[in-house]
Amino acid sequence: MLLRGARVTALPPVEALGTRIPVYAGELWTARQRQASRLHEIAYRACFKAQLPAYFIERLTTPGDRVYDPFSGRGTTALEAALRGRRVSANDTSPLARILVEPRLAAPSLDAIERRLGEIAWSRAPATAPDLSMFYHRDTLRELLALRRYLARRARRGEEDDVDGWIRMVATNRLSGHSPGFFSVYTLPPNQAVSPQDQQRINRRLGQKPEYRDVRALILRKSRVLQSGLMPESRALLRQAASGAQLTTGPAATVPSLRSGSVRLTVTSPPFLDVVNYAKDNWLRCWFNGYDAKKIGRGITMSRTVADWQAAMQPVFAEIHRVTAPGGWLAFEVGEVRKGAVRLEDHVIPLGLAAGFACNAVLINRQRFTKTANIWGVANNRLGTNSNRIVVFRKSGGRR
Repeated sequence: MLLRGARVTALPPVEALGTRIPVYAGELWTARQRQASRLHEIAYRACFKAQLPAYFIERLTTPGDRVYDPFSGRGTTALEAALRGRRVSANDTSPLARILVEPRLAAPSLDAIERRLGEIAWSRAPATAPDLSMFYHRDTLRELLALRRYLARRARRGEEDDVDGWIRMVATNRLSGHSPGFFSVYTLPPNQAVSPQDQQRINRRLGQKPEYRDVRALILRKSRVLQSGLMPESRALLRQAASGAQLTTGPAATVPSLRSGSVRLTVTSPPFLDVVNYAKDNWLRCWFNGYDAKKIGRGITMSRTVADWQAAMQPVFAEIHRVTAPGGWLAFEVGEVRKGAVRLEDHVIPLGLAAGFACNAVLINRQRFTKTANIWGVANNRLGTNSNRIVVFRKSGGRR
C-alpha cells in the first residue's frame, strides 16, 4: 500500500533499538506528477511541495478521513487534504499559519474580492508610520498602511469575513520579494524578509530605489493566479473541509481540542535544529498583521544540538500518538540538515518507537531539480535540499 505504483530501490536497513527498518529510495513524486493546485503558490520558508502529502494521502487514507499537521506552516498538508476530500486539522505555534491556510479553504469569488478592494479607502493612512522607505515607495506604503488599518478595524469589531481574510492572506504574501509582483523593491526571495539595514545595503549595491506598486492591483492579480484552474468541484471540497476544519495555534506538544484517536494520517515537517529563524524571516508579515515577531519566535523550536531537538520532539510524538486512530499513520519529513551531515531519521525513529508507534519504513524521494538551490546559485545535487527523507510510522490496531 505504501509503495503502490512507486519505483524504488531498497537500501541497507536502519538499525534502531534492535529493530531493522527498511529504507527505500527513488523518485516517488515529481512536480510534473499530478500538477498541484495553484492555490498552493504562496511563499513560506522551509515548506515542502504539495506532492509530498498527496503521496501519503492517496495511499493511506480514504475520503472523509482526518489528516493532521502539527507544524502546519503555510498549510500545504491541510490544503491538499481538503482538495482530496479529507477532513482537516492543522496546528502551528505561529498565528501566521492560520492566516495563510484558512482563507484558501473558503476561497471567495474573484468578483467579491474585487468589490471589497474597491470599498477600501486607500488614501487614508495613519499620520505616523514606521520607516519602511527602504522597501516601499511612499505611495505604496501609504496604501499598505491604509489596508493594514482597515483589516485591523474589521478584526477588532468582529466584522472580518472570508473576503477580508483572503485579502489579508494575499497581502501578507506580497509584502516583499524579488519581482514586480510584490509590493517591495527587489529583495530576497519572498520566503524571508531581510532587516531594514540589510535592505539598505541591497539597494546601495544594486543602485535601486523603490518604485510605486499598486497594492490593490497586485492583490487582485495574485488572487487570479491562485484561483486559476479552480473548478467548482474543488471549491465544493474546500468549503466542505472548511466547515469542519480544526485550526489551532499553540505548541504541538499539547493540542487538547484535537480528540484522541481522531486522526487517520499525520503528514508534517518540524523545525530542523537551528536551520531557520522563523521570527526573523517573518518580522514584516508579523508587523503587517499586528503580531510581536520576537514573542512568536520564543515559542518555536530552535535547537542547537540533536539532543535538545530530540527532547523538544519527544512530547510531540506522544501527542501525535494520542490523536492517531488505531491503524493510523504518521509521515514525518526530516529533510536534509547541515548539508547532509546530520541524518535526522536516525534520531527520529527512536522517538516514534518510544511513543508507541511501529516504524514502517524510511522513504527517500530523490529529486532531479531543486528550485531552492538554483535560486541561490547552487548546482543541483551539491547543496540545498535535494531530497525528502520521510520516516513512516503506524499505530497498532484498526483497519488494514
